[in-house]
Amino acid sequence: MELKRVVVTGLGALTPIGNNVPEYWESLINGVSGAGPITRFDASKFKTRLACELKNFDIGAFFDRKESRKYDPFTQYALIATDEAVKDTGVDLQTLDVDRIGVIWGSGIGGLETFLFSITDYVKGGEIPRFSPFFIPKMIADIAAGHISIKYGLRGPNFTTTSACASAANALVDCYNLIRLGKADMFISGGSEAAINAAGVGGFSAMHAISERNDDPSTASRPFDKDRDGFVIGEGAGAVVFEELEHALNRGAKIYAEVVGGGMSADAYHMTSPHPDGLGAMLVMKNTLEDNGLKPEEVDHINTHGTSTPLGDIAEPKAIVKLFGEHAYNISINATKSMTGHLLGAAGAVEAIASILSIVNDIVPPTINHFTDDPEIDNRLDFTFNKAKKRTVNVALSNTFGFGGHNACIAFRKFNQ
Repeated sequence: MELKRVVVTGLGALTPIGNNVPEYWESLINGVSGAGPITRFDASKFKTRLACELKNFDIGAFFDRKESRKYDPFTQYALIATDEAVKDTGVDLQTLDVDRIGVIWGSGIGGLETFLFSITDYVKGGEIPRFSPFFIPKMIADIAAGHISIKYGLRGPNFTTTSACASAANALVDCYNLIRLGKADMFISGGSEAAINAAGVGGFSAMHAISERNDDPSTASRPFDKDRDGFVIGEGAGAVVFEELEHALNRGAKIYAEVVGGGMSADAYHMTSPHPDGLGAMLVMKNTLEDNGLKPEEVDHINTHGTSTPLGDIAEPKAIVKLFGEHAYNISINATKSMTGHLLGAAGAVEAIASILSIVNDIVPPTINHFTDDPEIDNRLDFTFNKAKKRTVNVALSNTFGFGGHNACIAFRKFNQ
């Protein structure tokens, strides 16, 4: 069977450093930090009091009050990013065969805020338990994909991937595979997360997973730095439109890049810690290259998972050196979480967008907040510390790893018809 070629024809982003794709990219290449004190709730009693929240964001600009009450914030974010991506395709989806356009969305947690507030209200309530009829439909992680399909009338494959912080990347890989197998012409994909609340921050804090650098939030996310102390939790969404090549060409679509590989693997090691030698990370990148015949020396750029955690930031560089050998030192590596924070289940989408735009613009955004080399990390690697780098980027990989040992990677290449 001859596999179809898949291209990227639409992008949408809602992030802590930009509420649309142009703003997001401008902040990335300028090394802007999205971290600051938490305003979403009173975090004064928490060990962690910082996060990467959305800025200058007014939900009323997108939904009226009655409509917004039907959606958890993670669904609101999904619909907003998707709206930008669909408009970016330059086509009215209703003029296409909507039976062959699907939605695969990623979210690691789903409606955590809805769950938290509903249970809090229940505990505070009287003798008769009262729950909103929207409680379950707002909370379930699959509902964002459902609402996207309802809004645009899309009747193709529709589901949600949940693999912790690899969720959105898994969604992208699934879309890529289904299109090249001829199961659909187009997919809206990506991920969203809205976990900056007492439960989200409290839960990750109890695990000692997030930074406690409350005195200097803007430098708290410092991937690959010796003094890193955990990730900075973020929120938002990224949306990407994948399309079968001939379908895109026939309608004269703008093409950002071609999708040229997707891989998945498992660490099979620990509930929250990566394999210390990066075996799962190495395997997922290897699977991605072999998926479509890419050679290691073709890779110019890797957007790493790079969370700013003590163990993860050691394992991933080991995996890169193990797989790429001497060529590893020719690859421009970065960790955009140093700016956006960690968007959890949405990370794979916003970082895929960054990788795609690196190819389009031949610029690798920096890994900011690097102050001290870590002797346990191979610092001969080019981590693009502190300043964006102009270079030709023909092939880029985007890595995403999740609690439970879930790994996903996707590869993009400059489009050449």
